[in-house]
Amino acid sequence: MQDEKPVLGADDIRRTLVRIAHEIVERNAGERVAIVGIHRRGAILAARIHELLSDICDEPVPLGDIDIAFYRDDLNIRAVRAAGRQPVVHASHIEFPIEDYTVVLVDDVLYTGRTVRAGVEAIFDYGRPRRVQLAVLTDRGHRELPVRPDYVGKNLPTARSERVNVRVEELDGVDEVTISPHGAEVLA
Repeated sequence: MQDEKPVLGADDIRRTLVRIAHEIVERNAGERVAIVGIHRRGAILAARIHELLSDICDEPVPLGDIDIAFYRDDLNIRAVRAAGRQPVVHASHIEFPIEDYTVVLVDDVLYTGRTVRAGVEAIFDYGRPRRVQLAVLTDRGHRELPVRPDYVGKNLPTARSERVNVRVEELDGVDEVTISPHGAEVLA
């Protein structure tokens, strides 16, 4: 964790998620909204946004989570196994009729757009939502696909050689966002 530049602390992340929750309510007034997080940290952030929305909204807001490991176009399973590792796969949970909702897809860092593309594909395997919106805690730029978030916590201009590290209390024991040089500690 040395050589890391702090960007957001726990209070900053909390305030950011509160703001995103209010923006979701404002933009979708009168619409049925569901929240779906991308494993791992996106699912945790989605659960937090869901809790905030539950306090704001008059009706229940469905919550789901998806694993996009096998939807990635840049995941080489053979290379992962050749390195002596197994791909980490989490269960997906979407237990509501997705066709009835505007789905807000939540992730921690928006970078190339490939994770979001995989997330949208995974969602469409459950049905065709009314529409899909994207909420991200951080947007670091460097898009390879034409993806633009609807809700952004913080824009972080970065070099391709840098890494954005999002840590959440539930997995990492701390809520923070840092930037580190390439080759520094990597969180999966």
